[in-house]
Amino acid sequence: MASKHQAGIPISMSLKDTLKSEGIVSSGTPNKIRIVTIAAYAVCIAAAISLIAKLLVLFINIITNLSFYGVLSVEEAGPWANSLGMWVIITPAIGGLIVGVMALYGSKAIRGHGIPEAMEQVLTNQSKIRPSITYLKPISSAIAIGTGGPFGAEGPIIATGGALGSTLGQLLNISHSERKILLAAGATAGMTAIFGSPVAAIFLAIELLLFEFTPKSLIAVSLACITGAAGHHFLFSASPVFLLDHVIPTASNSAILSYSVIGLAIGFLSIGITKAVYWVEDAFEHLPFHWMWWPAIGGLGVGLVGYFAPRTLGVGYENITDLLNNNLPLTLVLSLCLFKFLSWVIALGSGTSGGTLAPLLTIGAATGLLGGKLLLLLFPECGVNLTLAALVGMSAMFSGASRAVLTSIVFALETTGQFNAMLPLLGSCVGAYLVSYLFMDTTIMTEKITRRGIHTPDSYQPDQLHQLNVGQAIEQTSTVIEGHNTVEELRNWSKAEGLTDNYYIVVDSDYQYIGIVSASSLFAHHQDPGKVVKSLIKRQPAYLKATNSLKEAISKMASENVDVLPVLSATGNTVVGLLHYKNILAAYHAADIQNEQRGTNISIKRSGMRMLVKGKKILIKKRNN
Repeated sequence: MASKHQAGIPISMSLKDTLKSEGIVSSGTPNKIRIVTIAAYAVCIAAAISLIAKLLVLFINIITNLSFYGVLSVEEAGPWANSLGMWVIITPAIGGLIVGVMALYGSKAIRGHGIPEAMEQVLTNQSKIRPSITYLKPISSAIAIGTGGPFGAEGPIIATGGALGSTLGQLLNISHSERKILLAAGATAGMTAIFGSPVAAIFLAIELLLFEFTPKSLIAVSLACITGAAGHHFLFSASPVFLLDHVIPTASNSAILSYSVIGLAIGFLSIGITKAVYWVEDAFEHLPFHWMWWPAIGGLGVGLVGYFAPRTLGVGYENITDLLNNNLPLTLVLSLCLFKFLSWVIALGSGTSGGTLAPLLTIGAATGLLGGKLLLLLFPECGVNLTLAALVGMSAMFSGASRAVLTSIVFALETTGQFNAMLPLLGSCVGAYLVSYLFMDTTIMTEKITRRGIHTPDSYQPDQLHQLNVGQAIEQTSTVIEGHNTVEELRNWSKAEGLTDNYYIVVDSDYQYIGIVSASSLFAHHQDPGKVVKSLIKRQPAYLKATNSLKEAISKMASENVDVLPVLSATGNTVVGLLHYKNILAAYHAADIQNEQRGTNISIKRSGMRMLVKGKKILIKKRNN
């Protein structure tokens, strides 16, 4: 009549129809039409954010000209050439005060540099960003930067693009995962529109926003970045953002070693900078003033530094270009290295609206240039090129502070067009990344959200559940009964055998699977004892094949709302086993241990002995001949 192996777990009614009505489908098979649809949305967002990026830059120019020169103009003008005298100290404070008021009465989310806030929404809030950030962030950032804030336009436009993508994602009937893709597409398209660096922006999405590498995200983000690059060429320039006046020569081996040393040193410096930013932020937390006033107080510090070192004011992309071309005297390089850092740390720690990328690039380029000069002084034959030293310093600083190592390397190549720098950039950025990873638990992007108890992924590994199949995890079936038996026969047999199963797998006379019946149904008082068991099956039978992946098994269990499923043979409907959710956990745990387990597969000692024996046989054979 039946066989018995192990007690089971109750089977609930299927939620399949309910899930279908809510638009929740299995993630096992990608919907290719859906991928194309999301990619089309991403392109539209990228086109819009390219225009917003241009408007943001123009607005920064207007605020800069009004604040430092008293003229209404959209022409680009650096604040450092002003003639305000000591009044320059007050100008950033006024901008900070306006930002504080906007944060108080608009949205507190405009404070900060954008990327950590976007990461937090991705990880904790299903990528939902308030729509008001779409206009509050660029306006507040333009005011902060235009009045002398030591930031770049890239941070605000990344935050704005992310907010635009998230807002559209909240208006459309899409999933949380798809909304995350649109958020990342908008953010990276904004970065590309400013810098003209589409490939670096794609890596930025993977390393800092998406935390995945899948076709559905890669296609959408890539198309968005291509659109952003077209917007950059059309609205800004087709030339590299940091245009060099000469081609960087191919580095020698000794020079590559020197650049790697610079990268290691900057890795330690990036740790210090990250800790300094959050130390200053913590210091502002202890001030006896409402946080609305903090940006204004920070603005006073920016203005004071700017009075003594005017080139620390504003975006400062021209500073990066001059550093890369080695056009600045040593005193000014030192000034940018120290005072830009001081100004930026104070401003960012005060909670004003701004970015991190441009300041990090400036400080890194200045440090790399100083490191190159020092190496040439100590080792004249090391072959260091000062332009390349500044470039590797710029990239290594971003790599160490953010651990977006691939983004850092490709960004430097795309924004300068100097592809001879590939190996030196690889050595220096990986060096900085190594130091940062070994000696710092968080990064400048993750420290704030880590303090709130939010874990950010730092590894992108293949899903082991995709690699394991059901056949590797099944156990022997529980009680199996034949469907032609009556309820009364089963009850009598169950009592005689002392069964305590909560469910029964029903098969026909050829052991072909029919379905599952719960014990509560079989032993219900109202049940007709003369009924055959198979007539109690009221739902479409759910099952797995031995060749299914464990990922598919989890999806099937979730959609059917069950903890256990029968496993059928690869061909036919013969029951070969049972898969319990505990079996999946055990298989995953075993595979995880196996991946981490240490051991040697080749024994040098045994290989050596085999070679000696083989050699001895050859010698004996020769003697006999």
